[in-house]
Amino acid sequence: MLDLHRRTLEHGAAVVAGIGDDQWEAATPCAGWTLRDLLTHMIRENRGFAAAADGETCDRSVWTSPVGPDLRADYLASAARVVVAFGTPGVLERRFWLPLIDADLLYPARQAVGFHLLDYLVHGWDVAVSVGRTVDFDPDLVAAVTEIGYREVPDGPRRRRTGASFRPALPVPPDAPALDRILAHLGRDPHWTR
Repeated sequence: MLDLHRRTLEHGAAVVAGIGDDQWEAATPCAGWTLRDLLTHMIRENRGFAAAADGETCDRSVWTSPVGPDLRADYLASAARVVVAFGTPGVLERRFWLPLIDADLLYPARQAVGFHLLDYLVHGWDVAVSVGRTVDFDPDLVAAVTEIGYREVPDGPRRRRTGASFRPALPVPPDAPALDRILAHLGRDPHWTR
């Protein structure tokens, strides 16, 4: 799973590195968020997951800390940091505190890494389509995220609540490409364009 995670973050880093300075206010598939908002969210999540991998269990500020004026550099640094944190020997035997999901629980490391993998494949797609790039994830990444997505993010009334991490699932033909199916399951329109 760690190799899948690393590859997903590398894909996202390549897309972020190519964002033009005139694209930060672009719309994204994340309702109400510009590309700047989405990258800010992703930077904070990377920092939070890295801190959780390091054993942090009580400081919420890392999840909401300000980002610098250079979002590209902040994102690339935060992505590299979370990959290093997840690669620390013994990290998969730890439990992660993820207050943005549930501050009262400690999640098994494999589940937490799976959450991050899912989020970053989907957000990698969000970023890419927001800047007009096509996305071509390796089939094994899509298969892993599909398994995680259906297991950890069931469709239902919770996804209709204000502030839900994912919108309700959208219909998609059963013979649609695998990436389209998992995006639709997670409330994304696979044919979204800017």
